[in-house]
Amino acid sequence: MNVKELIGEGLFYLDGGMGTLLQDAGLAPGEAPERWNLSHPDVVQSIHRAYYDAGSHIVNTNTFGANSLHFSDEELEQILAAAVENARIARDTSVGMQSKWIALDIGPTGKLLKPYGDLDFEDAVAIFAKTVRIGVRLGVDLIMIETMNDSYETKAALLAAKENSDLPVLVSNAYGEDGKLMTGAEPEAMAALLEGMHADAIGVNCSFGPRQLMPVVERLLKVASVPVFVKPNAGLPQSRNGKTVYDVSPEDFASDVAHMIDMGVRGAGGCCGTTPAYIGALTDKTKNTAVLPLTEKHRTVVSSYTHAVDFSDLPVLIGERINPTGKKRFKQALAEHDIDYILQEGIRQQELGAHVLDVNVGLPEIDEAAMLCEATRELQAVIDLPLQLDTANPTAMERALRLYNGKALVNSVNGKPESMHAIFPAVQKYGGVVIALTLDDSGIPADARGRVQIAKKILEVAASYGISKEDIIFDPLAMTVSADQGAASVTLQAVRMIRRELGCHTSLGVSNVSFGLPMRDAVNSVFFAAALENGLSAAIMNPDSIDMRKVYYAYRVLHGMDENCAAYIDFASTCPQQTVIGSDASRGNATVREEGGSTLQKAILNGRASSAAAQTSLLLQTTEPLEIVQREIIPALDRVGKGFEEKTVYLPQLLMSAEAAKAAFEEIKRRMSSQASTADKKMTVVLATVKGDIHDIGKNIVKLLLENYGFSVIDLGKDVPPDSVVQTVLESGAPLVGLSALMTTTVPAMAETIAALRVSAPNCRVMVGGAVMNEAYSKEIGADCYCKDAMEAVRYAETI
Repeated sequence: MNVKELIGEGLFYLDGGMGTLLQDAGLAPGEAPERWNLSHPDVVQSIHRAYYDAGSHIVNTNTFGANSLHFSDEELEQILAAAVENARIARDTSVGMQSKWIALDIGPTGKLLKPYGDLDFEDAVAIFAKTVRIGVRLGVDLIMIETMNDSYETKAALLAAKENSDLPVLVSNAYGEDGKLMTGAEPEAMAALLEGMHADAIGVNCSFGPRQLMPVVERLLKVASVPVFVKPNAGLPQSRNGKTVYDVSPEDFASDVAHMIDMGVRGAGGCCGTTPAYIGALTDKTKNTAVLPLTEKHRTVVSSYTHAVDFSDLPVLIGERINPTGKKRFKQALAEHDIDYILQEGIRQQELGAHVLDVNVGLPEIDEAAMLCEATRELQAVIDLPLQLDTANPTAMERALRLYNGKALVNSVNGKPESMHAIFPAVQKYGGVVIALTLDDSGIPADARGRVQIAKKILEVAASYGISKEDIIFDPLAMTVSADQGAASVTLQAVRMIRRELGCHTSLGVSNVSFGLPMRDAVNSVFFAAALENGLSAAIMNPDSIDMRKVYYAYRVLHGMDENCAAYIDFASTCPQQTVIGSDASRGNATVREEGGSTLQKAILNGRASSAAAQTSLLLQTTEPLEIVQREIIPALDRVGKGFEEKTVYLPQLLMSAEAAKAAFEEIKRRMSSQASTADKKMTVVLATVKGDIHDIGKNIVKLLLENYGFSVIDLGKDVPPDSVVQTVLESGAPLVGLSALMTTTVPAMAETIAALRVSAPNCRVMVGGAVMNEAYSKEIGADCYCKDAMEAVRYAETI
C-alpha cells in the first residue's frame, strides 16, 4: 500500500505536538524549534520515533516555520535536510509494525497577504515553493500544510505544492470559536477551494480541543467528498509553575476523537499539548474501528474568501452590472481606469441581494488580462460575494483564476473544441465551476434536443480533463423573442431537459429575451418566472430590477424556500423605497449625504480608500477637520467595529475599512497644524510580538486599528526580547503594552516579558493576544487583559 492508498482507503493516524515536547527537552523561550534539527537531532528523532511507536502512520518533519522568510537559503537547506533525515532515522528504528510515512510539514508564513497585508500572493507561492522543492528532492512521501488561518495563504501553499511536486497533499486549517478562519472563511468555503484544487485530504487542527472542534468537523464531513482528518489540541492551555499544560487527558482525547471517526473522519492525530501518549491512547481506542465509506456529495458550488454558494440550495442571482456591454458610463470607467466606479457597482449589487457578481472588463483599447486581475483583486477586497470571471480571453481567464481567492464561476466555454481546450486546463488546475454555452461550430441549434446534444459533448470533454458534471452549468441561451416568437419556448424546454436528463444545473442571461422591446422588465420577469418553474438554477440579471426581484422572492415563498416568508417580508419592507435604475444616466454622481450615512461613512464602511480620501477633501471645504473626525470617521469605525464584534463583519472588511479611514485621516492631517494633530493624540501604546515568535499578523492589525482611533503606537516588531519592551516603556512612559504570540513555544517569553514589566514598570498595563492565548491562560501569566481580537484591544485601550 502506498501513502495515497492509505489516505483514500482507510483510517490513518497522524502524529501529535512537537513544540511542547521540545520545550520539555529544554527548548529556550524564543528559540526556533526548526534549528533543533541541527543542534539536537537525537531529541527530534526520539520524538518522531515515539509517535511511530505509538501507531502514527504519518509523522511530520520538524519544519513548521522552515521557509525563506525566516532562514537564509543556506540554513533552510541545512534545516530541511536534517529534519528529513531525523524523521527517516526515527521511522527506520521504530518498533511500530504499521506502514510509516514522512510528511513535509509546512506552516503559515506569519504574514498577511495583500490587500490586507504586505505579502504578494505570488511571493507567498514562491516562498512555499522553495520549501516544497527542497523537501521533494530530499525524498519526503507527502506534504502536510497545516494551521492555516487565511484562505488566500492556504491557496498559495497548495498551489506551490501542486506546481512543484506530484506528492499527495493534506491541508488543514485553524478555525476560531466562531467556526471561521481568521480572515472569515467558513468550512464550506474551504472545502470548495481545496477540493477544486485537488487536495488529497482536508482537515482542521490546533485552536481547541476535540469537543470544541466538533461543529467544524461536522460541517466539513457534510460537504467534503475527500477524506477529512483532525488534529485537535489537548484542550486549553494553562500555566502551572511556569510550565504550559493542557486540560484534556489522553483518555478523554481518544474518546472524543473516536467519536469523530464514527462520524466519518478518516485521519486523526493531535496538535498543541498532545504527546505520544495521546496518539497511543487514540490508536488503542480505535484500532478495530471500521471507517465510513467516502461518498461523493455531488455539489455544484462556488466560493469567495468567506462563504460558499451552493446551486442546489436556492436559485442563484448573478449580478450583471460589471460589464461594459450597453453601458456607456462603465466603458468610460474602464477607459479612465476608474476602479472606484467598478467597486461601487459591485457594492450596490451586493446590497440589492445578488449572490454572485459577473465581472467583465473587456474593451479593445485596454489590457483585459491586467484589468480583470485588478478588478478581481479590488472587488474581493471590499465585497465577500463569489465572482463570475467573464472573458473570452484564455490568458485573462487563467491569470484571474490563479489569483482568485476562492472557487470562481467561469464564464464561459462552448461546444467548440478550441474553446474547451483553452479554458478547461485552467479550471482543472485552479478549480472553478464553468458556464457552458450550448453552441458549437454549427451555431446555436434551433431546437432543445440539439442544445442538449452539445451539452453532452461538453460533458465528455470536461471529463477528459477530470472535471465532473457538477462543475458544469449549462446556459441553453435565451434568444430574443422579437426576432423569433418561439425562441423562449425552446430555451425553456432545453432548461428542463438538461436538468432532468443530464442532472446538471442551468443559467440564463435572462434579459436577452426582451432585446428590442419596450417595457423590457415586464418580459424579463415573466420569462424568469417561467424559467424557474422549468428548473433554472441561476440567472444573470440586473439586481436593480424590482420586477425581477419580486419574481425571485415570490417564487421562493411559493416553493417552500423561504422559512416563515422572512426573506420575502424583508424585501417587501424595503421595496417601496427602492428606485429602479435602468440606465447609466439615472445614476449620476455621488452626493455628500446619502440615506444611511454620509458618502464618507459609506466609503469607510465599504473599504474604499480612494473614495474616502476624495470625500474627506470635499468635506474639508465646508467642515472643520475635527468635526469630520468626530461626526464621520469615528462613527464609521465604530459601526464596522461593532459588526466585527458581532460576527457580521469579517477581518478583511475590518482591515479595508481601517485603511479607508487612514486615507481620510491623511487628508485631515494635511489641513491641520502639527500642534493640533499632536494635541488630539491619545496615549502611547507599545506593541510587540514576543521573543522567538515571528508571526506578527495579529499585532499589525491591532496597530492599524489603534492608530485609527487616535492612539500613538510604538511598534517594536516581532521576535522582541523582554528587555527591549521594558526599555521602550521606560523611555516613552507608555501606560499600556500589547504582547502577541502565535506559537505555544513562545508563551514563556510572553510570561517573562510581563514579569520584567512588573518589576521595572509596575504601573504599566499589559494586554495579550494570539492563537495560543485564552482568558484563563492570560491571568496565569500575569496579564491585565486578554483580547481575543483587535477590536477588544481598542476597547481596552479606551478604558485606560
